[in-house]
Amino acid sequence: MRWLYQFFILIYQASAVIASWFSPKARLWGQGRKRQFEKMKYAFAEKDRLAWFHCASLGEFEQGRPVIEAFRMECPDYKVLLTFFSPSGFEIRKNYDKADYIFYLPLDTRANVRRFLDIWKPSVAIFVKYEFWFNYLDALHKRKIPSLVISANFRPEQHFFRPYGKWFRRQLKKLSFLFVQNEKSLKLLHQAGILNAAISGDTRFDRVAAIAEQPADFPQFDSFARESQILVAGSTWPADEALLLPLINDPAGKLKFIIAPHEIQAQHIQNLKKQIKVRTEIFSELSGNVSADTRVLIIDRIGILSGLYSMGSMAYVGGGFGRGIHNILEAVTFGLPVFFGPRYQQFAEALELKERGGAFPVQQGKDLLQGVNEFLQQPQILHQASLICRKYIEEKKGATVTVVEFLKDKLL
Repeated sequence: MRWLYQFFILIYQASAVIASWFSPKARLWGQGRKRQFEKMKYAFAEKDRLAWFHCASLGEFEQGRPVIEAFRMECPDYKVLLTFFSPSGFEIRKNYDKADYIFYLPLDTRANVRRFLDIWKPSVAIFVKYEFWFNYLDALHKRKIPSLVISANFRPEQHFFRPYGKWFRRQLKKLSFLFVQNEKSLKLLHQAGILNAAISGDTRFDRVAAIAEQPADFPQFDSFARESQILVAGSTWPADEALLLPLINDPAGKLKFIIAPHEIQAQHIQNLKKQIKVRTEIFSELSGNVSADTRVLIIDRIGILSGLYSMGSMAYVGGGFGRGIHNILEAVTFGLPVFFGPRYQQFAEALELKERGGAFPVQQGKDLLQGVNEFLQQPQILHQASLICRKYIEEKKGATVTVVEFLKDKLL
């Protein structure tokens, strides 16, 4: 199985090179790794003690961020190395000021792993949620460098728990510790003979709670938002937007909308605007304040959605007509009841909030229209759903403290 894994890594590398001829994202992936070992060696002061945090992409970074920042406060003598696998994480957070060094993760070949660890010599390695690169885990284990995964979420269909998964399970045992989100994950690991694990919860709750405590300020939206009910639609895809359009274009409607599409290419933004029949403005085209009679604001900028939820009364989160819904917690932390499409079953927070009455899956436009109208016509129901959402976040906080206390015990 090890040789098959090595072969897969080589195939992946070759595929990335070919993809870079056609895909800007793949091109960034390759360009970011050029001469990277020289850059690393030049950047790092070998006398520094180092904690290495790895995140696959932007979502995992937001999940790991509260741990990074708490670790910096509790262990100020340590420098922080932050690595990303994907350009969507690195390119947006390459100037993150709480990390001392930020790089792409070298591909998981034995030679790359050896060079990487020889340069950085981390005192500990922390992987956020996923990204089980087995040559890295093997080398960390052999060098006796503590390694852990945080906010992990395991499911029975993953290859670790399949009949052919013995080799993969053995690699997981090389981690020093696994902090998982829930009882189901812990039970799966224990059944597989992986006992170096415990429930910490999900650090995303600490992150979104921190966002709610210090929401971003958008003074140019004051007139637009004043005394208005706003539905914030985040990370939408075309199928989600098709669901929203009848509600938006309702001539009798008074609800306002902030739409932040998942893909923000100019052509998609303009096509979306053409389908909207009420007054609409695009964020990048603003030259001043958004007027009070604007009904729809389209956000064509990455990185500000979490703050925009603070202006909403309710939310719609996209992805549920594709591979699965995007992050609903950024909306829920502001007390926004959230609607989403039918593919949500793999997301524990969506399932739990649906049961409590804070989240509402929809199959078609009439479902969304009915749910939104109920909130608008019966404010007490909207208020109750909002309280449910806020209480849910408050109950789930605390994973960061558990993880950081473990790190302090290992390092101090």
